Parts: sequence; structure tokens; C-alpha cells
Amino acid sequence: MENKQSEQKDISPAEAVLLGALGPGVNGPTWNTLKTTFLMLGLSLAVMLGLAFSSSDSALTLHVIFLVLITAGLFSLLSCFDNVVMSFALA
Repeated sequence: MENKQSEQKDISPAEAVLLGALGPGVNGPTWNTLKTTFLMLGLSLAVMLGLAFSSSDSALTLHVIFLVLITAGLFSLLSCFDNVVMSFALA
């Protein structure tokens, strides 16, 4: 019994949560749903940006550009976090 415990790699509780809750097989559908949601949000923001440019209202255009930047930042953070978790889970 002690040999099994000594053979196992010592991991912190935070690492155990990351490995268990964010493993590739556990929340794969959740990641896909989030990415699809961001894709649909990006498409709607692209339509809003087109409408803002066609209305020639600079304040509206700046606000929509700001929303697009926020969405792009969140999507890139989500993608980076997904890649880090997958590489962490495989190690």
C-alpha cells in the first residue's frame, strides 16, 4: 500500500482540480459549446459593426469596436487556457 503512494506523483489540490475538472474527456463538450457561443457572438458583432459603419455614427462604431476587442480577447484567453489545460493534463 505504501509503495503505491510513494510511486504516485505528489500533486497539489489545485493541480488535482485542474486535472479532474478540466481534463480533456470531462468538459470537452463544454469547451465546444463555449467556443461555438463565442463564434456566434463574433458573427453578431460583425453584423453590428457593419450596421455601425453604414450609419456613419462614430460613437456607435467605437462602442462596437470595443465590444469586438473584448470578445476577441476573451476568445483568445479561452483558447490559450484550453491549450494549457490540455498540455498540463497530458504531462
